[in-house]
Amino acid sequence: MSALDHLIANNRRWAAGAVREDPAFFRRLVSQQAPKYLWIGCADSRVPANDIVGLLPGELFVHRNVANLVVHTDLNCLSVLQYAVDVLRVEHVIVCGHYGCGGIAAAERGVPLGLIDNWLRHIQDVKERRRALLMRERDIERRADTLCELNVLEQAHNVCRTTIAQDAWSRGQPLAVHAWIYRLSDGLVQDLGFAASAAVEPLAEFERALARIQMNVTLAT
Repeated sequence: MSALDHLIANNRRWAAGAVREDPAFFRRLVSQQAPKYLWIGCADSRVPANDIVGLLPGELFVHRNVANLVVHTDLNCLSVLQYAVDVLRVEHVIVCGHYGCGGIAAAERGVPLGLIDNWLRHIQDVKERRRALLMRERDIERRADTLCELNVLEQAHNVCRTTIAQDAWSRGQPLAVHAWIYRLSDGLVQDLGFAASAAVEPLAEFERALARIQMNVTLAT
């Protein structure tokens, strides 16, 4: 008996249930993949992308990594982005972080963890750029929440700065980039006010969304 037999059993029940609800479900799934959305999210097991937005398999293209980073030297993320934009022709890229992110907390604390410290360096860069804003937050948990928001905003802006997004906009392809954040405690998504497209300058959207975060910090202090 395998230690994972219960997962295989779960799969059988899930597949049978899907067919009972919709006999054509798997035939339709095999025949096409035409999602309108690319989700770039955190690898955290508590953040199930399709469930959060109520979409079925095949309706959401997903890339996940620790702390939902978009790094210009990460060929994994860039390959997903390029395939989603150029081949699948998605219309929306959603960068979604979440409050209580372990990667953000580790970067905030600065405690050495090993290889992953190199990855978290990108979050620490965000922290250092926004140090003055973050230090206005007296509450440590709220400071971490603000860093989560700032990180999502930076990563959404990074998507816009890729040659993939820039080339899509230059050829007139409809594409919008969004910055969202998810709260584990209530299951709700919050739009951070960043929605960039060819018709909207990404830097202006970034500065507008950043100003909103700054205002929230001011009101909380």
